[in-house]
Amino acid sequence: MTAVASRPVTTTTAPVRTPGRTWHTVSPLLVAALAAGGAYAVHRLFVGTPLGQAIDTAALRGGDFDHPRVSEVLTRTLDATRLASLALVCVLAAAFGVVRRRLDLALAAVFVVVAANLITQQLKANLDRPLLDDFPAPNSWPSGHATAAASVAFVLVLVFPRALRGMVGVVGAAYVAIVAVATVWAEWHRPSDVIAALLIVLACGSLAVFGVRLGRPGPQSRIHLPNRLVIVALAVAGALATAAGVFGMASVALSERALPDLVSGRFAFLTGTAGIVAATAATFIVWVRLTAAEPADRPATPSGGTA
Repeated sequence: MTAVASRPVTTTTAPVRTPGRTWHTVSPLLVAALAAGGAYAVHRLFVGTPLGQAIDTAALRGGDFDHPRVSEVLTRTLDATRLASLALVCVLAAAFGVVRRRLDLALAAVFVVVAANLITQQLKANLDRPLLDDFPAPNSWPSGHATAAASVAFVLVLVFPRALRGMVGVVGAAYVAIVAVATVWAEWHRPSDVIAALLIVLACGSLAVFGVRLGRPGPQSRIHLPNRLVIVALAVAGALATAAGVFGMASVALSERALPDLVSGRFAFLTGTAGIVAATAATFIVWVRLTAAEPADRPATPSGGTA
């Protein structure tokens, strides 16, 4: 008889992409589409209709008031939003991604800044603003300042470790909101200009996250407690600002169409400010949620350790 030695049979199976993992990978595309659609809707409402233009312009003109401390903060923030300083921050953010051995994050950061600012400048240069109110002014939609500030804040959130992204996000949201309000206060932009800029940056950021997830497939990670707390805080602030903005916009619309002088110019400016704060909170909630759910930097090996 011949003894036949049995050899263990090893089978290699390709990793199976579960529906949950697939959704985790492609969901940023849906966010990008919704953000782009939101920017289009903002343009149609506040640039393409007489009432929308009237509400937007009332907020712009209502910012013409002087409060020493407020003026100082807004002026300093605008002065800090220079192209050279923002470019330096972006270079440092990309370098930080390389130091962390995350070239994908560094490339994503460059993409967000370049794509968002290029799209904004192209739209501003090529879109016409029909004169539907009695305030002739060149097209200022969307805001370049708000785009620059938001894209820098987004890339800083992106390149930091996941556990810190919420804290960086809330600081970035505060900075972006101040820059956005300052541009309206300085009568450089209407509220719809900066809200559209935020949506454009979110759309570009979502595309960047999609690219990162394509290169690093994996299950959605648990969102750390500090990030969850930041999301809740932004949600509360956004809800309050949304309620104030909706009430204020209805009042301004009524003043523009039925009851002249129902509200003051300052009220209209504060209504625009509430809308900006609500939009800022919403975009940063989505951004922190997208980036904080990224798969861990060091995925588990088959033996159960870390690579």
